[in-house]
Amino acid sequence: MPLYTADALILRTYKLGEADRIVVFLTRDRGKKRGVAKGARRARSRFVGALEPLTEVRVAYFEKETRELVGLNYAETVRSPLAHVTDAIGYVGYFAELLDEWAQEADADDRLYRLGASMLDAMAAGAPVEPLARYFEYWLLRLQGVYPESRGTLSPGAVAFLTASRSVGPDRVGELAVEPRALTELENVHRTLIATHLEKTLKSDRVLRDLRRPPRNTSTA
Repeated sequence: MPLYTADALILRTYKLGEADRIVVFLTRDRGKKRGVAKGARRARSRFVGALEPLTEVRVAYFEKETRELVGLNYAETVRSPLAHVTDAIGYVGYFAELLDEWAQEADADDRLYRLGASMLDAMAAGAPVEPLARYFEYWLLRLQGVYPESRGTLSPGAVAFLTASRSVGPDRVGELAVEPRALTELENVHRTLIATHLEKTLKSDRVLRDLRRPPRNTSTA
């Protein structure tokens, strides 16, 4: 059973048994993998802190052709979005879920990996999260070939943002002049494109919308 090492982005985890986790991770050179992290839920696990969504790690895993799940040997944190994000933690899960939905099992896609890693660069640079999310959605849809060529229905402000996004890195998205209404417009357009392509609504998208709803006024006169 060969041992592989790789750079990877953690996409999501599931509980397995009493102490283990199933980990979904995107490698730069061998695509998306699913593996078992033995003892990952124990307090003194060697995986502590390394399995949060969108964390970039150095992993080692065993893989056998006849098994669907690989065996994670270790995951060493290279950098974590939690070190830079406080009030926008929901977007970390959103980015990770989008990558998970688009990444193919065992199909290397360096562009997709680099896009995910660039979100870490942008958050470390303090990029504002709303334009960053629209930037990420645009590039993800574009890389997958599902962004419509015609933009005649978009406002000039939305078109200007997309045009500028093609020539700057995500760490500089805060430098782009864009009005909130143009970002809201793009959010709605992108949400429809994503839901149509995936044929479902993302769980993390629903969470983000719930977080942004104003709290109900429960006071009585």
